[in-house]
Amino acid sequence: MKSENLAIVLVSGGMDSCVSTALTISDGFEPAFLHMNYGQLTEKRELRAFHEIGDYYAVKERMVVDIMHLSAMGGSCLTDTNIEVPYANLDNIEIPISYVPFRNANILAAAVSWAEIIYAKRIYVGAVEEDSSGYPDCRRSFFDVFEKAISEGTKPETEISIVTPLINLSKREIIEKGMEMKIPFHLTWSCYRKEDIPCGECDSCALRSRGFQQAGVKDPLTP
Repeated sequence: MKSENLAIVLVSGGMDSCVSTALTISDGFEPAFLHMNYGQLTEKRELRAFHEIGDYYAVKERMVVDIMHLSAMGGSCLTDTNIEVPYANLDNIEIPISYVPFRNANILAAAVSWAEIIYAKRIYVGAVEEDSSGYPDCRRSFFDVFEKAISEGTKPETEISIVTPLINLSKREIIEKGMEMKIPFHLTWSCYRKEDIPCGECDSCALRSRGFQQAGVKDPLTP
């Protein structure tokens, strides 16, 4: 499909990418969903969330890409079963073991390839800098540099920008914005450990829980 109105949305299946989807639509673009399987512990559950969110927004263009070399390389508790997913520590200032080395660069590389093919001029990324786990490839400075790489490595007529609408928001603010836009939070998945019910103990579960508590809203995934 080729359209001047298409924008690629990186959709993990989590809250942030779901809110980014709604913002893509509100900006006047038709979302084209891109999802990555990279051997993460909750790969099947994330893929289910990806498709359910896609169905909710009637997304026609969907691409699922396997980048299993990230799992083969290991180095993260999300991809290496020999590394235990730690209990949440939201006061940690170090880069956590859940960081998958240079993952977002791998994902963006695939997104740029697809964007050139379908003539999408924007790639929406639900990255959060202020209230995230401290991943270096979730910073706006990283995306700024990657845009320069896009400009240097694509056809002269190609114009692709990376849009990070949530980059400076907290989880509470993201949830509040999502509630305003009637986001289907019940379809999203955040847990790093489990695929049936959220463990409630990993960093991602803790960030999600704190965000809902601060927003004064009940998490639909919580009994």
